[in-house]
Amino acid sequence: MTNQNAKDPNGVVIFDTTLRDGEQSPGCSMNLEEKLSVASVLDEMGVDVIEAGFPISSVGDFEAVSEIARQTKNAQIAGLARARPADIDRAWEAVRHAPRPRIHTFLSTSPLHMKYKLNMDPEDVYQTVIDSVTHARQYTDNVEWSAEDGTRTDWDFLCRCVEAAIDCGATTINIPDTVGYTVPEEYFELVSMLRNRVPNMDRAIISTHCHNDLGLAVANSLAAVRAGARQIECTINGIGERAGNAAMEEVVMALRTRQDAMPYHTGVNTTYITRASRLVSGITGFTVQPNKAVVGKNAFAHESGIHQDGMLKNAQTYEIMTPESVGLNRSTLVMGKHSGKHAFKQKLEELGYTLADNELNDAFYRFKDLADHKKEIFDDDLIALVDDAVVRHNDHIKFVSLGIHCGSDEPQTADLELEVEGERKTVRNVEGTGPVDATFRAIREIWPHQASLELYQVHAVTGGTDAQAEVTVRLAENDLTVNGQGADYDTLVASARAYVNALNKLMVKRDKVATGATAAGDAVAGAEAV
Repeated sequence: MTNQNAKDPNGVVIFDTTLRDGEQSPGCSMNLEEKLSVASVLDEMGVDVIEAGFPISSVGDFEAVSEIARQTKNAQIAGLARARPADIDRAWEAVRHAPRPRIHTFLSTSPLHMKYKLNMDPEDVYQTVIDSVTHARQYTDNVEWSAEDGTRTDWDFLCRCVEAAIDCGATTINIPDTVGYTVPEEYFELVSMLRNRVPNMDRAIISTHCHNDLGLAVANSLAAVRAGARQIECTINGIGERAGNAAMEEVVMALRTRQDAMPYHTGVNTTYITRASRLVSGITGFTVQPNKAVVGKNAFAHESGIHQDGMLKNAQTYEIMTPESVGLNRSTLVMGKHSGKHAFKQKLEELGYTLADNELNDAFYRFKDLADHKKEIFDDDLIALVDDAVVRHNDHIKFVSLGIHCGSDEPQTADLELEVEGERKTVRNVEGTGPVDATFRAIREIWPHQASLELYQVHAVTGGTDAQAEVTVRLAENDLTVNGQGADYDTLVASARAYVNALNKLMVKRDKVATGATAAGDAVAGAEAV
């Protein structure tokens, strides 16, 4: 494989691991259809490498990686594998259908991990690096090797392992900040050291994989690029283990905006950023915080009078990038109860949504219902509404209707109808200590389960007394945790939708854990820290 540095010394490879490391966030499991939709957007936007999953961890993950490999047109597709022949074989079987497949194998190299996690001495680890990369190299010349916990690894030992991995055929060397421990100056020095001390380093690309435990993942990644790294591993919205990963949208826009300080570039079409962010947020149920850089609701909002005055005179006074550059289009289409389906479809496309016919019909029906109850329809109303149609139309359980009787002196009761595997089921006069409790008890009567409610959160999508409510529900069952979201102009209906969404995700996660338990043993635990 040609070295990226030789082709373009200032080009930075974007390696997106939303579908692997991002999905390992608690409550973040995705089904096959959801993974395919995310992979499709990543491919369209020009991401260089999509890490589609950890194939040996479960049958479901293997199938998802295989299908993504078959359907992706441009990006390289990577499958993660521990330093074991069975893992590497399984990874290759999953990615081999891709136009440009990659095997990504890893092994811990820090003293702490070698002693307590691997129970291996350094020489055994060194030999395993050689064996695993050699095994992967027999399948493809596109092999990436990662030194797990690389930022806490002895430098001499790290150099030995990196040199050996390259000698055995690795073309990308990843130095993960697995626990988000390093700082920019330290990471810069580490990458510089590898470039200076490893004699064959010019035959491979150095990659970063930074976690955000100290809020430094993006800063560390950019420091490594300044030191000579030419691949950044990142995720949409920064999702991932614990505090998450380096956020792809922040990395890409920082490189684009500060060409004076960092004369590097990526192949990412930044106008897809908002679309990708909203898609991942809707699928995972992880709401993007309003003040999140680049994709937060307030990223291009100005309330201060001084700021507004400056913006009116020249937008550059307070905006270092344009909303259009990240896909926030300035639309002239005003949506209301008289809008037709064609205008509705066009508006959704402006917002970054392309829906299948059944999804569009469902979303349009709900839009017309919303327009009858709300004077003004904002973009955020449409986004919240469409997310239900996009990611939930194949759910096992579907919300149909809810009736609530409540007041200060009367028992709080709920009448609920759900569709379970295509069959309508109804319960009536289910009592609770309040209307929300009655609603959730009614759901439990139709679909009995042992999951406990860990979070119930409501916020208004827009301003005004007629604002839609967006509800987040978190359910926990044994070691499984899932988040569900629902939106509606009726807060109680939104609550029911959110709870049902969480139940559907819980079923997906149960199946994934069940199929993966016998297939992989402790495979997921082994990958979570990369």
